[in-house]
Amino acid sequence: MTHHLPRILLVDDDADLSALLREYLEREGFAVETVFNGVDGVTQALGGGFDAVILDVMLPRLNGIEALRQIRATSMVPVLMLTAKGDQVDRVVGLELGADDYVAKPYYPRELVARLRAILRRRAPDPALPVAAEARRLTLGPLDVQVAARRATWQGTSLDLTPSEFNMLVALLRAGEDVATKDVLSLQGLGRPRQSYDRSVDVHVSNLRLKLEAATAAMLGIETVRGVGYRLALATARPGR
Repeated sequence: MTHHLPRILLVDDDADLSALLREYLEREGFAVETVFNGVDGVTQALGGGFDAVILDVMLPRLNGIEALRQIRATSMVPVLMLTAKGDQVDRVVGLELGADDYVAKPYYPRELVARLRAILRRRAPDPALPVAAEARRLTLGPLDVQVAARRATWQGTSLDLTPSEFNMLVALLRAGEDVATKDVLSLQGLGRPRQSYDRSVDVHVSNLRLKLEAATAAMLGIETVRGVGYRLALATARPGR
């Protein structure tokens, strides 16, 4: 049985940097294809076959934010954004549009690879967890989540979630009636410790909340426990609601 190398699409107009990063990623066990503008990036990403996309925000012909918007219109392929150092706006907009994570330029290749591996782990069962725990079904009312199969349904209808949103949902379900802290959600949802200035958890949870409310006619929501974290909750009928 041949070992499948994770296929990565790198979309960055800096040819020299792309060549260096491609060489580093290939040494780390990835198969890499590079394109240098947003239009080609969208075409290749939607062509299928890639395990993840590394997408720079600053691109010719079509910027990375618009490219991500077009990719997310039809595909849930994991996307790691490359953003300018200190550019919180692009970072948050990217996350709101469904990017799974981001790395700020200039970056350390080791950090980028760690973020990339964390994203790829979210797509597969975690080998560190016992099989019985990973394979079990998590439910809350009509919500049914099969963790190993990475499938979530509400009353039998599939929920269209990014890898990060799916992991956030699993973490919230596992917390039960307890609050899932932002630290836990970052570790389980993003595969990395939370940093105090990082809004990634909040944006992913906000995206997930909107999708759950839309798919369940607001019967399932996410409560914010200010300063601590979040809790999944079924709506209860209340007078006047």
